[in-house]
Amino acid sequence: MTDRRIWAGWTALLFAGVLLGGAFAGMLFEVLRSGGSTGGFDFYLARITGFTLWQAVLSTLVSVVPGLIVARALHRQESFPGRSLLLGLFAVPLALPAIVAALGLLALLGREGLLAKPLNAVLGEPWPGIYGLSGILIAHAFFNMPLAARLFLGALETVPADQWRLARQLGFNARQTFRLVEWPPLRTSLPGVAGLVFMLCVTSFTIVLTLGGGPRATTLEVAIYQALRFDFDPARAALLTVVQLVLAGAAVALLGLLGADTDAEPNLSISARRFANGGRVQTALDALVILLALIFVGAPMVAVLWSGLQADLWRLVGENAVRRATGVSLALAAVSGLLAALLAWSLAAARHASRSRFSRALFGTGASFSLVVPPILIGAGWFMALRETGQVFTVAPVMVASVNALMAVPFALRVVRPAFDAAAARHDRLCLSLGLRGVNRLWLVDWPNLRRPLFTALAFGMALSLGDLGVIALFGSDALKTLPYLLFERMGSYRTADAAGLALLLGLLCLALMLAANRLGRDREPA
Repeated sequence: MTDRRIWAGWTALLFAGVLLGGAFAGMLFEVLRSGGSTGGFDFYLARITGFTLWQAVLSTLVSVVPGLIVARALHRQESFPGRSLLLGLFAVPLALPAIVAALGLLALLGREGLLAKPLNAVLGEPWPGIYGLSGILIAHAFFNMPLAARLFLGALETVPADQWRLARQLGFNARQTFRLVEWPPLRTSLPGVAGLVFMLCVTSFTIVLTLGGGPRATTLEVAIYQALRFDFDPARAALLTVVQLVLAGAAVALLGLLGADTDAEPNLSISARRFANGGRVQTALDALVILLALIFVGAPMVAVLWSGLQADLWRLVGENAVRRATGVSLALAAVSGLLAALLAWSLAAARHASRSRFSRALFGTGASFSLVVPPILIGAGWFMALRETGQVFTVAPVMVASVNALMAVPFALRVVRPAFDAAAARHDRLCLSLGLRGVNRLWLVDWPNLRRPLFTALAFGMALSLGDLGVIALFGSDALKTLPYLLFERMGSYRTADAAGLALLLGLLCLALMLAANRLGRDREPA
């Protein structure tokens, strides 16, 4: 008799397959329905494809190079006060919804931002703001520079202490230390980090939608959204979706060729290691780099807090529209988080129970295929599949919750699978000898050991879903509005004060969930 855990794993993969397969079927149906004519590879398509790649390349450069410099400074100055706090601050952009960060950058560097008057004085003319390519690059650097810095810092932490001791004994200067000690691990991790950041920027939707500022700064995903919601041209959307899938697939293939570790954890534990820091000049330069990084990452967060507090929060909280959007957001996030945790548990259990090498690999990495297809593309495929039925907005809640859950599964699996494998290794023989199986084992053995990892996955999945604008941008309507959707609506109607207040509320909710996930992940009860 086949183990029920394996059946649960196949069910989880079937869920992912239905979502992805339905999206592809919707695109294929639209292509066939249009007689295979989707407008052709015209100048518009070539231009937005080129811009998608160009902004991703530039965003990778402005994220990875400063990230490497900041990582070296943080590694050399491992004893300065507040170092652990700064590393914690570097994790905050991972928890902030993209639309909240965009609002923070606009509050800081927009035409009416906090720095607009000083910049007007410096330039001698009105500050134009950061809409367009400049805004996209700054926002991508805000999100990805801290991630790159933490990953590079983890690479530097792999250098054995003996090498630092030998470099100190031989009297290496800063250039020699970098070339002979620091550069080898950085060179090994550089392709993977750069490829990961490039993939994140190629599939960026919310940042470009919010800060693009017009047709000249449009990427493929934003063009798909516009083709479906504004131009009502599904055939064009189908062609754009195919091109975006090719780009996303090529980015993932590039990650594999470059040896990128897509399972790397961004929240790295940093062990203290003391060595010569290069003297006062080097210390001063490192302090300057760290200070600039702190300002760059912290200023938009302060701007979100400042502009949000200037809004009439009590009025916003009392609005029926805000309360309804908050309730809808939390309900959809709870469903997405629960589903993501359940899918991750099913895949981890099936992987452990399977004896086939192929099945173990499929259960272990099958859900990661969802990373190749951004949520906006899955939503676009289903939008095209459902539009003929007239049920697009009827099934919208199901689509939003399901797609967001699928997107959270790879991250939830990273939390659940190690805990499941460790608990199974300790208790499998005992359970076998006692005849514990099924519900009895689940209640008496598995649940006590996996409760905290599952709640961590739940909180993380809720945070990802709560801040998502990708799927809801297509399926949102007057009957279904989440906080990100309502925030984007207020921005579009130039109600900037309301948008700032909503951004603060949304950011606080997501940060609370991420802090809960982080605390649950670290504070696990012993088995």
